Amino acid sequence: MVARMPVATRLALYYGCAFLLVGVQLPFWPLWLAGRGLSAGEIGFVLAFALWVKVAVNPLVGIAADRSGRRNAVMIALSVLNLAGFLLFLSADGFWAILVVNALTTAAASAIMPLGDNLVLAIAYDKKLDYGRIRLWGSVSFIGAALGAGALLTNRPGDIVLPLLVAAAALNLAACIQLPAHPVARRGSGRGAWRILVLDRRSLFFLAAATAIQASHSVYYAFGTLFWKSLGYDGTAIGWLWSEGVLAEIALFAFGAPLVKRLGPTGLLVLAGIGGAARWSLTALATQLPALLALQLLHALTFGAAHLGAMHFLARALPPELSASGQALYSATVSGIGFGLVMAASGSLYTAAGGGAYLAMAVLAALGAIAAWLLGRIWTGERLGA
Repeated sequence: MVARMPVATRLALYYGCAFLLVGVQLPFWPLWLAGRGLSAGEIGFVLAFALWVKVAVNPLVGIAADRSGRRNAVMIALSVLNLAGFLLFLSADGFWAILVVNALTTAAASAIMPLGDNLVLAIAYDKKLDYGRIRLWGSVSFIGAALGAGALLTNRPGDIVLPLLVAAAALNLAACIQLPAHPVARRGSGRGAWRILVLDRRSLFFLAAATAIQASHSVYYAFGTLFWKSLGYDGTAIGWLWSEGVLAEIALFAFGAPLVKRLGPTGLLVLAGIGGAARWSLTALATQLPALLALQLLHALTFGAAHLGAMHFLARALPPELSASGQALYSATVSGIGFGLVMAASGSLYTAAGGGAYLAMAVLAALGAIAAWLLGRIWTGERLGA
């Protein structure tokens, strides 16, 4: 039955199930950890340790996928490991046990996503499908999961989070199994392969641009709620502010194909950087709810356009036999190293300057726009290594 589904539906189903997991874990996993007796400092360390394990694991998984040529099999194995990790939490007791199991579980889940993006992009380009309209179902699923889990947790203890994650991980496994295959030639272990990814100046400008633009969200992700509370807004208003940003992102994914065609990957990244410079500069100054709501619409550019630009650059610029490694390197650099370093600094910035910390994020986004513009000057659509 699944095999008879349209390919685009199967790809959208994958994103829907993958982001069910993210939509529960990202907002609510700290509640479960606190319920197991971990202090705020211990929770922070558990989450940070998993982030750095991800930085180490993702590129290794990408190399394994490229060398085997079997992305689907690697994704299924990782999803089994992720499900097993959540089941291990049923018996994990104490800080060190939770630290190890969380690192294992998070590493498996985080390594699935770049392989999934890589596979979906390859199929979308091959079948001439609109990647944005496939990816938007991940954002829709994230909103549904966060709202649904939040409703279930109302007046209930945080223990319910783990069963929800076990169910979401099982669905993620099923979604990985049903993905269509897209064979890629196996890559040898030549020494010049990774030189293309880490030494080619086009790759370096791309990673610099994407990292700066996405990491400029650090103050927003870590302290957005606290900042809005300090301005006097209640949970309902804050919920709408968060939701509006994701809805704006969904709208761009749904209707952004003409923009992708007109601007191309580097133009989208430049637009995202300029949008970030404007968004964060004005957010530092805005206090009225209508202004804040208007600024949240710029999430379509700062995240949505940046993501589309990055994904299309990777699809067009990476040699097929290096695509999984490149996608994993992108994930480790942008979501791991970049966010980790800027997030670590954002706490001190927010403590010292409050909403003024957004001005530093505006500078970072502007630097990302400059790097993207420079990339557009030296990359004309050719494959890296050509």
